[in-house]
Amino acid sequence: MIELRDVRKVYNEGRPDELTAVDGVSLKIEPHTVTVLRGPSGSGKTSLLSLIGAMARPTSGRIVVDGREITSLPERFLTDVRRATFGFVFQQGNLIRGVTTLENVMLPAYPLGGPRPALLARARALLDMLDLGHRAGSKAEWLSGGEAQRAAIARALVNEPKVIIADEPTAHLDTKLSREFMEFVARLKAREKTVIIASHDPLVCDAPTVDRAVGMRDGRLDGDGA
Repeated sequence: MIELRDVRKVYNEGRPDELTAVDGVSLKIEPHTVTVLRGPSGSGKTSLLSLIGAMARPTSGRIVVDGREITSLPERFLTDVRRATFGFVFQQGNLIRGVTTLENVMLPAYPLGGPRPALLARARALLDMLDLGHRAGSKAEWLSGGEAQRAAIARALVNEPKVIIADEPTAHLDTKLSREFMEFVARLKAREKTVIIASHDPLVCDAPTVDRAVGMRDGRLDGDGA
C-alpha cells in the first residue's frame, strides 16, 4: 500500500514566484488497484505523481510505501526504491530516437546489472505480450503513436515493478488507441500490478477497470477524493 500523509510540494519557496503544487494531500492507494488522479491542467496531478513515484521530494509530509517511510531516505537509497518499485509511462512516451524498440525497453534495467541474456528474454517477452515483437528491431521514430505507447509500457515493466505510474498517457492518442491503452491497464491489474494514472480524459477516468478516481483542484483533493 502507498500512503501519503499531509503531503505538500512548494516550488520556489520564499521567492516571489512561489507555487504550491500539492497542498496537504493525504491519500491511501491499495495494492493491485487502478487509481486515476483527475482534474484540470494545473491541478497538481503531475506533481503528486512525481512525489508518489519518488521522482521528487515533498516540501513537508510523509510518504510510506509498503510500510517503509521513503521521504527522508538518502538519494542513493531513494533511487534504489524508485528503480525496484516503480515503472513510469510518460505523456510523450520519451523513447530514445535512433535506438531500437528492444533497446529502449531494456534501458531501465541496465543500472541493476544482471545477465544480459535474461534481460533480452524478458524484454522480448514483454514486446510479444504487447503485440510488438515484430517491431523489436525498429527504431523508435519508426513506430506509430500506439506502438510507441505500448513500447513505453513494456519499458515500464522491464524491471518487474509493483507500481506503474502513467502521466496523461492518452493525451496524444485517438479514441481507439486510448481504449486500447486502458485494455492494457486491465491486463496489468490482472497481473496484480498497482496502476496510478494522472488524466482528465473521460475514456480513462470512466473506464470499467478503474477502481477509484480521485479528483484534484488547486493542489488539493477534490470531491470524492477528499
